[in-house]
Amino acid sequence: MPVMTKKYAAILFDMDGTLIDSTNAIIAHWTRFGQEHGLDPLLILATSHGRRSIDVMKIYAPEKATWENVIALETEIPKRNGEDARELPGARRLVEAIHKVKGKWAIVTSGTRALAESWVKVMDLPVPEIFVTADQVENGKPDPQGYRMARQLLNIPADAPVLVIEDAPAGVRAGIAASCDVLGLLTTHTRDQIAEAGATFIVDDLASVDFGNGDENGLEIKFTAKSIGDLFG
Repeated sequence: MPVMTKKYAAILFDMDGTLIDSTNAIIAHWTRFGQEHGLDPLLILATSHGRRSIDVMKIYAPEKATWENVIALETEIPKRNGEDARELPGARRLVEAIHKVKGKWAIVTSGTRALAESWVKVMDLPVPEIFVTADQVENGKPDPQGYRMARQLLNIPADAPVLVIEDAPAGVRAGIAASCDVLGLLTTHTRDQIAEAGATFIVDDLASVDFGNGDENGLEIKFTAKSIGDLFG
């Protein structure tokens, strides 16, 4: 199978659907929320993936849409449903390799910091130097603010190549708008959905991605696909 190699100044990971799959935990969370507030959980779940809880709550329960409520709710997810999450193929191998050489990487997520840090702890993954979370940005994905903030916090020059790894169309659009290459994973959405969002490259999951070599000055990433045509969005 063909392999393409490219060097990046930093790698910016989404979390859910990219590093871990907490789908069942999130379903349980929004089901509880819907039942407690007289809302249809299926309606919430149809629009919630890849979006900040506060933005979802503004639509369905605006009176509850405060950061205090969001943080309290999200803090409970790993505690109550941590056993329902799993790490996705290739995720641990890639982040451990980057972390080991002190490469620049960050997690940019639509979850709060409390949720992101809890999932990293529960899944026993390496802890990035930088988290950019829902409660740090004014606008969630597809707005590029989170990815732009991560670049700044990692001190990445504006013209340096950065790779965003995402699974949701909103996140893909955010990465592209932040002037990054975007690797779209087919872990939660169809190829057509990820391609339509503008992903630079597309693979099934991180099992198709390898770390070549690198350090704090750059990271060599290898993409493997059945064909070159399959790799490009």
